[in-house]
Amino acid sequence: MSTATTELRRFLTITGQRFKTGQSAPEMFSPAVDAAWHDLLGTPAYAALCQETAGQPIRHVANNGHGPIAWVTAYEEAYGPLPEIWFTDAHGNVDQAAIARYQESGTVVAEWDCGPAGGDGDIVPDQPETARR
Repeated sequence: MSTATTELRRFLTITGQRFKTGQSAPEMFSPAVDAAWHDLLGTPAYAALCQETAGQPIRHVANNGHGPIAWVTAYEEAYGPLPEIWFTDAHGNVDQAAIARYQESGTVVAEWDCGPAGGDGDIVPDQPETARR
């Protein structure tokens, strides 16, 4: 399993936990992890992964924004510090300045253009699906 796929599993686990406790959807700020997400979307393996990690179907939706990443503490409590892949673009370029800021402050401030949404009965408002890249 690739690092990006491992991190996607962790992200979906945190997504399920946040949805179950009424929290907002976590921000998908890593183009590298998002690319792994796009590779699995619409496959039977993705449906199974969502059930296994989040306990429900998870849709991929447009959700543009920027600011502090709200779920970093939950990630660190479960898995330790965010690995480099979270600061890597879809071409494999690592943002060393962003990693240094995270290591110094313990917080991540980033931009994102997509995120998760749950199925029927979820507190997350319905949003249009993004196009596959």
